Amino acid sequence: MPVGIPEPELAMPDAVRTLTRGRPARAVWCNLLGGTTFEVGSGSERFFVKFAPAGSGLPLAREAARLRWARPYTPVPRVLDTGADETGTWLVTAALTGRSAVDPRWLGDPGPAVAAIGAGLRALHDALPVAGCPYTWMAEHRLSVAHRLAADRHYDDWDWHRDFAHLTIDEALVRAKEIPPVDRLVVCHGDACAPNTLVADDGAWTGHVDMAALGVADRWADLAVASWSLEWNYGPGWAPAFFHAYGVDPDPVRIGYYRLLWELGP
Repeated sequence: MPVGIPEPELAMPDAVRTLTRGRPARAVWCNLLGGTTFEVGSGSERFFVKFAPAGSGLPLAREAARLRWARPYTPVPRVLDTGADETGTWLVTAALTGRSAVDPRWLGDPGPAVAAIGAGLRALHDALPVAGCPYTWMAEHRLSVAHRLAADRHYDDWDWHRDFAHLTIDEALVRAKEIPPVDRLVVCHGDACAPNTLVADDGAWTGHVDMAALGVADRWADLAVASWSLEWNYGPGWAPAFFHAYGVDPDPVRIGYYRLLWELGP
């Protein structure tokens, strides 16, 4: 199943159908592991159901815990329900205002969305308290996970980004050992790609979604991937506007490192 907006005829799992209680619902997002997000209802009663099929490995319980932790400090979805059965797991959240930064509205006019992504990420980094965060996304931890995955031959059929396709897995792991000194320790989003910022019609950021990897790390772990995702979603040339909106000059060394670490698994 490709990442992105699903086909209209995508079948709704029985568990999701039960949660809708007869309200109109539509699939609005699919990810590479087979998870699907459904929008249910409308207006003030609108909510979302994220469904992960059994065996997909999508950490919805972990995401729910992180959303509950972050919500007092920054706009993220309120968790309404979680659950599981033999078919999979689900996470139900209240809707936030705004629409995804890759909504057709913003794909046709990327400038305001790019600025919102930068400003929103800076606001999130400034708001979430490092001292009180129980979660880590530090490079050392992520690298140890990558070594375990390599030992399990997880990367044998890995689809590497073209920037790193020339590396073998052993070469990538050796390069990833050279962790740059921390620039600024923050609580990172963990998946700060463009789709996960919500943007109001006036171009202001309104919140963040998909935070299963949230944790303390160098801010460049987010910045490297957020700026990279602009190319995937809007085309080349948008990174300067993003870094300007965030309020930092690009750091090529840290950008290159954290993009490589992302390729080894978020």
